[in-house]
Amino acid sequence: MTAVQGDLNRIPHSYQPFSGKIHCMKTAPETLPDNTETLKNLLLSERAVSQQKDHYLEQKDNEISQLKQQYQHMLEQWRLSQDKRFGKSSEVSIDQFALFNEAEQLDQEMADEPAVQETVTYTRNKPKRTRLPKDLPRETIVHDIDDADKICGDCGHDLHKMGEDKSEQLEFIPAQIKVIEHVRPKYSCRHCEQQGTEVKIKIAPAPVSAIAKSMATASLLSFIISNKYQYALPLYRQESLFKQYGITLSRQTMASWMLKLTPLLNRVYQHYQKILLQQSFIHADETPLKVINEEKLTSYMWVYCTGSDSPNIDKDKPCNLVLYDYQASRSGQCARDYLNGYSGYLQVDGYAGYEKNDATLVGCWAHARRKFIEAQKTQVKGKTGKADWAINHIKKLYRIESEIKQKTALEKKAARQGQSVVLLNQFKAWLDKSALQVPPKSAIGKAIAYNLRQWPKLNRYTEEGYLNIDNNRAERAVKPFVIGRKNWLFSNTASGAQASAMMYSLVETAKANGLIPFDYLRYLLEQLPTNPESIDYLLPWNVVLTKN
Repeated sequence: MTAVQGDLNRIPHSYQPFSGKIHCMKTAPETLPDNTETLKNLLLSERAVSQQKDHYLEQKDNEISQLKQQYQHMLEQWRLSQDKRFGKSSEVSIDQFALFNEAEQLDQEMADEPAVQETVTYTRNKPKRTRLPKDLPRETIVHDIDDADKICGDCGHDLHKMGEDKSEQLEFIPAQIKVIEHVRPKYSCRHCEQQGTEVKIKIAPAPVSAIAKSMATASLLSFIISNKYQYALPLYRQESLFKQYGITLSRQTMASWMLKLTPLLNRVYQHYQKILLQQSFIHADETPLKVINEEKLTSYMWVYCTGSDSPNIDKDKPCNLVLYDYQASRSGQCARDYLNGYSGYLQVDGYAGYEKNDATLVGCWAHARRKFIEAQKTQVKGKTGKADWAINHIKKLYRIESEIKQKTALEKKAARQGQSVVLLNQFKAWLDKSALQVPPKSAIGKAIAYNLRQWPKLNRYTEEGYLNIDNNRAERAVKPFVIGRKNWLFSNTASGAQASAMMYSLVETAKANGLIPFDYLRYLLEQLPTNPESIDYLLPWNVVLTKN
């Protein structure tokens, strides 16, 4: 062992972990060697130890930072799960109904002007009973006093009628069921019978019905369809309902009727789809569906609809369509096949499958806002942050939409170009800056990343006045199917799911055009068998139904 090595071995420079910290033992001055080479080696050794210490501390800092991020992520997930379980499902914020009451500025980094406090006074209106429709049948019952009481008790003179007090009650008459018996007399020639010649029998043709040789009338079929697809009443419950009237009508029979109606009603559905693809603007969405006899665990019901402001073939009549399409998967090819080269505007959520279409995609600000609402729920209770600023800024965009709701498409476009674009540019600058300040895996980081990815689509609604700021039109169209799915849970076969898609389309399209689905379905089932060639007069915006 050399003298230098011996001197180095006498220098205590090891790390001693204590209370989470590392201590380095310093060299005492009296132990320093006089040899220059030894001092150099000592200095190098101390430097190496210092570098090791810095590296060790850097590793620990990184580990602590990662643990903090993991803890924050787990805390956010826990808060979200608690909110989903116990919180309100509505996305309406506290001042959603006071759009002109701006919340205080929550993020000063993007504030150019001080926030203005506004006061909104709420007045509670006394509830008023809605008057019953005048076209309902009325039965008047007069409750009068006896003739003996129509004399004044003070002077004895006759009382005169000074007026009357009226009140209305609604009487419900249960559904009436009757049997329609079709009688077709047969006629033959008795003379030909006596002569032994061929006897020709004459009889009136059988009445045409939606389902040949079936006891179901158009009104019965419409009742079953509207009960299931409008009021979410499964067939097994309808089976028990008919039993109350002494009628045995099995769910299997009713299901068979639905399938047999498919070819007839599909002609109307196909015409709907043809008109849909001629529109300049379509909404789309999808929701899962379980089909028992399908290989895949989850199938999907896709929905396509037109908004009330979308241009249509006949400018004088609205073209409101709500079409459902059953598919065995969520592949983007499903939408591509259904839209069949459609190149107009298609408003959707952030699902990447829609990218396969030739359409120009329009984003949904309701989905963009929802990400920030989720991030807001992960914040410490009572504290504000970036999510609050984003939500309040998005409210300003919706405020503009509220103000121009009744405007024409050209007026809407001008307002958006003059007002909304400015707010959108401010929001984009805030997103770019905030993306560098927050952890990407945090809830707020994911919300910001989603908005940045969707930005070209989110910005696109300002291009035309007939476009919408969000895709709520399609989400509202999906809800009736989702509510019905909670009752009947699944479909047995793909053909049953396809029949359901067509029935839902007819019911929801009738509702969108202000028609009662039962009346419209009965009209279709009465007209289609007798006039199979023409379809245009059966479109809901061309139909005028009168109450019986």
